[in-house]
Amino acid sequence: MTHTRQHPKGGPQAPATAATGEERELMTGETTTAARRSRCVVLEEFGRPPAVRDLTVDRPPPGGLVVEVRFGGVCGTDAHLQQGKLPISTPVVLGHEGLGVVAELGGEPVTDATGAPLRPGDTVMWASSISCGTCVPCRIHGEPTLCENRTTYGVTIPAGTGPGPAGSWSQYMCLRPGTTVVRLSGGIDPPAAMAFACAGPTMVHALRRRPVRLGETVVVQGSGPVGLAAAALAQLSGAAQVIVVGGPKERLDLAARAGIGDHHLDAVGADGPGPALARALELTGGRGADLVVECSGAPEAVGQGLRLTRRGGAYLIVGQYTDRGDTEVNPHQFVHRQLTVAGSWGFTGAHLAAYVDHLPVLAGRFDLPGLVTSFPLDAAGQALAHVADGSVMKAVLRPS
Repeated sequence: MTHTRQHPKGGPQAPATAATGEERELMTGETTTAARRSRCVVLEEFGRPPAVRDLTVDRPPPGGLVVEVRFGGVCGTDAHLQQGKLPISTPVVLGHEGLGVVAELGGEPVTDATGAPLRPGDTVMWASSISCGTCVPCRIHGEPTLCENRTTYGVTIPAGTGPGPAGSWSQYMCLRPGTTVVRLSGGIDPPAAMAFACAGPTMVHALRRRPVRLGETVVVQGSGPVGLAAAALAQLSGAAQVIVVGGPKERLDLAARAGIGDHHLDAVGADGPGPALARALELTGGRGADLVVECSGAPEAVGQGLRLTRRGGAYLIVGQYTDRGDTEVNPHQFVHRQLTVAGSWGFTGAHLAAYVDHLPVLAGRFDLPGLVTSFPLDAAGQALAHVADGSVMKAVLRPS
């Protein structure tokens, strides 16, 4: 097991703090006499399967809360973390997306995103990140997703550096003050909510940066959760047709059965991307789409997407969250097509709240539970492998 306090980008070490019960256990193996315990999935070393550990659940600080986690989502980012592709400190309790039931509240009134008091037993989701509100991007530019001091559950909070567990791959999770918590109504099916737990608010943010306009033709590159969230929201926004270019074929078939997208083109099969890209262009009448949304995460998709966008159209890049290297593009295409190009990074609690507001309509039109595959907590490594190879659409862990 490694244990480091080094800043993710190699900067100065974090200031020393008193060890929490969780931290003492990870450092020494000793247990404490805390009333509540939690089995947690802990990433201890990059490139190795995460381990299941039994840790203390800290009492919530004033303004915080403890939730009993019912579902912890498995995201492509989690696979990248396990593979060491993102610079984080370990050990860390994984899981940045989840759904659970309020178990304990801190010593002062704790409210949901609308300002209504939370109570034990409420079913909730929570934003994965907390922005500081005081850095230049937060205070001056109005861009909290670009916060320079952003704290993200299951990613940037090493085990033991504060109230914990601080990841959703755990039976219990401690949420810090400042976390946006969204209460779910009784009519929302939890597996449906988890289908796009991270992808949904990510696309709410992206489509606010460049909305889908009524009657537009939209091409979505990528058929994972982010791509399907983009396609579903485009359909709800009044797109005339939505063309999903992705793969493997099993994922496209699942999207079609769920009612997401009008056309489903396999760009990763034996014939390569060429036929799928040609067919996508043909479906637009040969002119290209009004809006192309990149959700694949493959660098080479960017050059392909530029050529799928009509002259005067827009290209929205969402999938390049992990830096997978440079790619070749023809800059003439930006000018010749007079393109509007935008990127979008992450989401805030406001975007999560909007996603939850959309859930009744999303779940009413699309088969969201059919996208979800559940795994027990002990099978976290198996779930990660399935996410990494694309053999499931949306994996979730059921800790309780």
